Amino acid sequence: MTQPISEDDLIASLADALQFISYFHPEDYIRHLTESYRREQSPAAKNAMAQILVNSRMAAIGRRPICQDTGVVNVFMKIGMGARFATTRPLDELVNEGVRRAWKSDSNPLRASMVREPLFDRRNTGDNTPANLHVEMVAGDTVEIHVAAKGGGSENKSRFAVLEPSDSVVDWVLRTVETLGAGWCPPGLIGLGVGGSAEKAMLMAKQSLLEPLDMTELRARGPASKLEEMRIELWEKINALGIGAQGLGGLTTVLDVKIRTFPVHAASLPVGLIPQCAADRHVHFTLDGSGPAELAPPSLDLWPEIPLDGLGAGARRVDLDRLTRAEVATWRTGETLLLSGRLLTGRDAAHLRMTRMLAAGEPLPVDFRDRAIYYVGPVDAVGDEAVGPAGPTTATRMDRFTEAMLSETGLLVMIGKAERGPAAIEAIRAHGAAYLIAVGGAAYLVSKAIKSARVLAFEDLGMEAIHEFVVADMPVTVAVDALGTSIHREGPARWRTAAPVPA
Repeated sequence: MTQPISEDDLIASLADALQFISYFHPEDYIRHLTESYRREQSPAAKNAMAQILVNSRMAAIGRRPICQDTGVVNVFMKIGMGARFATTRPLDELVNEGVRRAWKSDSNPLRASMVREPLFDRRNTGDNTPANLHVEMVAGDTVEIHVAAKGGGSENKSRFAVLEPSDSVVDWVLRTVETLGAGWCPPGLIGLGVGGSAEKAMLMAKQSLLEPLDMTELRARGPASKLEEMRIELWEKINALGIGAQGLGGLTTVLDVKIRTFPVHAASLPVGLIPQCAADRHVHFTLDGSGPAELAPPSLDLWPEIPLDGLGAGARRVDLDRLTRAEVATWRTGETLLLSGRLLTGRDAAHLRMTRMLAAGEPLPVDFRDRAIYYVGPVDAVGDEAVGPAGPTTATRMDRFTEAMLSETGLLVMIGKAERGPAAIEAIRAHGAAYLIAVGGAAYLVSKAIKSARVLAFEDLGMEAIHEFVVADMPVTVAVDALGTSIHREGPARWRTAAPVPA
């Protein structure tokens, strides 16, 4: 019989694993992304992939988060019937202690994103607890643990439907993926759970995302089952939609498609779909009572050599301190800009508070006239950093505030990730403004362009407070120009079935 698993070994293993996945991509993800990067033909999508790969290598070297949204913790445990824990504490209490320890690391603090109460005050727990814990009792005397951190941008794009038994799952998936936009930060994965019940289908979809990426090998050897045939079919047809990296239009939207199934009632066909973003973070380990888990970091030789100076090739430099409406009017969709100067920040909570103040006739604590705002909630700085990883959040959530901000504050430029809706695009056109995107999944790379940071207002909102960054050559792409032209409409339309995906 194995030795009992101590509290300390479980807690330390979970904390180490959560730190590990905050800065190390799985090797299979890097291999598949590198392959897609090398065959990508869309310049905008290829540049986005390059930034994600450079960011990934920088995060691995610097041991800092790949993405500023360090995620909701998901812990999947398979506990052997013969395994023993040397504790009387509840399992979820031990798991949450591991989360707390990981998030409060002095050398690599992670961003707390969990709110304790979902409906009313939504106060942040401050340590990213609680985790979502799933336990399965199995044969054996060890404990297998799979730890994952799931960002809000991709989690928000989860979908579920109960189809008719005669319906096509492939058709539903394609229709659904077309509606997801780019807020889930492709290129990533699509996980599907088919069968069981509503909750079983969604759980299987999430669990499928933990499986090794093997689409390259699968396509090389050919399918050995109908399920593998479906995976290849979905991979080909989703990529043929032309959505591309960050929704910019291109050959690769998904690196792999995973499917799990379960027996189902004869009258039902429940299907869960969960996308995984470019910050694909998970790791597996086993505890047997002999000590804490040991995790092996990937070799730095795994990443392709991509020169940093090539990421901004041909870009126009912009001085944010001398920004004018006339200059913004000259920007065109798809153009790369390098931003320097003072940049304001703000996201959901700050926008809600500001629009309520405007409606009440109250003055705002910050002057936005002819300024740019970055939708971001950064990680806390360590050492000599001005700020921790600071990638963009999904701009679509700010659409409801756009007209008020542009018309009542004089705001000129917005920066985020993903597409804007029709009303926001019309407001941008009507006010001669612009919307720019930074690459989701390149948070550490973006943070290197931030030279200083200070809180200007709403300090009580934590990472959602209004900051002022001073940036130097921060790379962005014009996504909606002053004419109302959107790259997230034009790019995918241009690349949809434009060319077959190369073998």
